[in-house]
Amino acid sequence: MTFKELNLSDSILKALDKKQYNHPTPIQEQTIPVALTNRDILGLAQTGTGKTAAFAIPIIQQLLQTDRKKRPAIKALILTPTRELAIQIDECFKDYTLYTSLRHTVIFGGVKANPQIEQLKQGTDILIATPGRLLDLINQKHIHLNEITHFVLDEADRMLDMGFIHDIKRILPLLPKERQTLCFSATMPTTIATLSKSILKNPIKIEVTPVSSVVDIIEQYVYIVEKTQKCDLLVSLLNNKVEQTALIFSRTKHGADKIARILNKKGIGCEAIHSNKTQAARQRALGNFKSGKTRVIIATDIAARGIDIANLEWVINYDLPDVPETYVHRIGRTGRAGNNGTALTFCLPEEKPIIRTIQKLTGKKIETLSACV
Repeated sequence: MTFKELNLSDSILKALDKKQYNHPTPIQEQTIPVALTNRDILGLAQTGTGKTAAFAIPIIQQLLQTDRKKRPAIKALILTPTRELAIQIDECFKDYTLYTSLRHTVIFGGVKANPQIEQLKQGTDILIATPGRLLDLINQKHIHLNEITHFVLDEADRMLDMGFIHDIKRILPLLPKERQTLCFSATMPTTIATLSKSILKNPIKIEVTPVSSVVDIIEQYVYIVEKTQKCDLLVSLLNNKVEQTALIFSRTKHGADKIARILNKKGIGCEAIHSNKTQAARQRALGNFKSGKTRVIIATDIAARGIDIANLEWVINYDLPDVPETYVHRIGRTGRAGNNGTALTFCLPEEKPIIRTIQKLTGKKIETLSACV
């Protein structure tokens, strides 16, 4: 199937063609036709499957078919858990609305609100927001949601993990009852099932890319190491692969900063991103990484959620995640869009049961390599 076969508007097809997107991914192929009928959707898809376009394209298509005021009111609200993901989604809308007159705005905390407020005053059709800043600007009367026709709850499982359930429950009553709701989640715990029942009306469930197929395309290896060996092993690996880019996961913010200090002292240019960093610092670090100024970035799980880096070659789990599903989210940062990717994991001897649990989840054995440091 091609995008042309989905009967999209010429302006959207032109934008997709500019990005050289010809064929929809499975989640897009299944979601877009259903979303265009205005049905509610519960989408279950792993990271890197193209779900942003799966909801962005039908929303744009439907908004193009409605009468718009000279100063547009917010018709579509996309709620997402992190600043980085909000910015990434906004960039996607920028790409897909390139040849339309639709306006989109992104708001998030950690930066001054005034520039965002000024942009909102100009009017916007599509609002991408994190919960805290959205509620803040609603309370200040800068945002009104009474004309919303499309509502997207993205990364719903991460929303709940980060404690946003109370914010979501405050936002939902402010939305019109007659609306289209699209809820996307990588996993389906009981909490998500309960939440989806409360916000979706007779939804179509779309599930693509099971965990096993996400990890099948990524080469995975594990090093059994003592805690004192970790830094030396990391330096050795990065020095042997001087051309390759790497995203390193640390369990804690303090740990991420410590790894960055050690690598920089060893002449390996890198930066750390986590929630204690300012939004400007996080964006600068990501910008330096994407442009090639640095080839290594260290992140905590929350800071890395939604990071979309083209041609990322390595993901290194310096610390094992607490939850096996998080391992899949982490390594899914590499091997995207058909590219090759490698995931390396440092495992303390006492952490071997976690590796066995991950292997059971993914249905794939992780090869053990010798840690010669």
